[in-house]
Amino acid sequence: MLRGTVALAIVAASVLLTGATATPTPGPVPDDPADPVRAAEYWLDAANIREAWNTTRGDGVRIAVIDTGVGRVAGTLDDAVVDGTDVSGSGTADGRTPLGAIDGNHGSWVASLAAGRGAADGTGMVGVAPEADILSISVGFGAAASVPFVEQVANGMKWAVDHGADVINLSFTTNTLEWDPSWDEAFLYAFDHDVVVVVAAGNRGSGTSIIGAPATIPGVLTVGGVDQTGNASLEASTQGITIGVSAPSEGLLGTSADGTVMQWDGTSGAAPIVAGIAALVRSAHPDLSAANVINRIIKTAVPAAGMTSVPDPLYGYGLIDAAAAVTDEVPSTDKNPMGDLAEWVRLYRRAETVPVPEPTVAPVEVPPLPDADAPTEAGSPLLPSADSLRYGTLPLIALTVPGIVVALGVTAAARRIRSARARTPHS
Repeated sequence: MLRGTVALAIVAASVLLTGATATPTPGPVPDDPADPVRAAEYWLDAANIREAWNTTRGDGVRIAVIDTGVGRVAGTLDDAVVDGTDVSGSGTADGRTPLGAIDGNHGSWVASLAAGRGAADGTGMVGVAPEADILSISVGFGAAASVPFVEQVANGMKWAVDHGADVINLSFTTNTLEWDPSWDEAFLYAFDHDVVVVVAAGNRGSGTSIIGAPATIPGVLTVGGVDQTGNASLEASTQGITIGVSAPSEGLLGTSADGTVMQWDGTSGAAPIVAGIAALVRSAHPDLSAANVINRIIKTAVPAAGMTSVPDPLYGYGLIDAAAAVTDEVPSTDKNPMGDLAEWVRLYRRAETVPVPEPTVAPVEVPPLPDADAPTEAGSPLLPSADSLRYGTLPLIALTVPGIVVALGVTAAARRIRSARARTPHS
């Protein structure tokens, strides 16, 4: 995650120096082209978001932001958050207290990109889906939490689903391809309840050379990052075969918990832009399944100049186009184009053993054994029994008597020989 580094004044100065202006597009959202903040939100036109506002602004959709907490920012985020909770053990029950001395504003930046309200006069930062509602689930990274992070995420996913989330945004990475087995159940719970899960791919500038979990989980819509010209970002993105689409990740704006608008970089910002587009699609097409919402977003993406394949490890299916995702005719699908977590779990977590074959030959019947002899009544161990006489005494007599007779004969013969020798005169 990259953190904001430049204040609003610098953003405004940059816009004025370059002479950039926002071309107003007729639509239902108040939009002041002279406002420097609106002018700096280049993605509103680059991704055809303003055009999509002619159809929908995300009304009736809930976006769950599982992050460091969404601050109470009057006019931008305060009214947008309709419910929340803390799963870190360190925040407040409503999930609105920023967590972390360094990352505390991260959740507010993410939420403002996805569904910031903007001011009534058309000034100030506005999100992609300014009429969508936000669920704030606060988590703590590292020392900012007393609950293990994997447990926080699992609990946050389940809470979001149980409280009506239509879209869940996860703007973090674990920098490892694998994920804790407890996330299997949590993400399956979201998919089974028809929730779109949008995940950041991670940033090279933060030490992520390849995408890591949760962006590697089958079924999530993983978002890579591009710069203002639509080229893959060298620092504020990464690469991997699970990237679904790409969105702006450089020169982004975000409203901090204290109301300050900051500039920041990273796919942590690209993901909520796509989460906002998913909210627009769900609002315009409330009967679409989560799989078809994702399918619309990837199938209407615009191929990037540097793409070598579809999907591409840098761009996925291409650059997002909000208006096309909302209005184009896209064939329906009966499966999630980003993969099947249930099948993955079956293969790699609980691989089924080969079933035991059923017997094809009837078992052979064995006749019962004869009944055992009835036990004899126990007698005195000092008196001989029929068995002891038969198997002990008689054989012993048969062997002993001949032995005695032979021994007596040998003894008598020896005596006769000695007597004869004694009578014979010596020479």
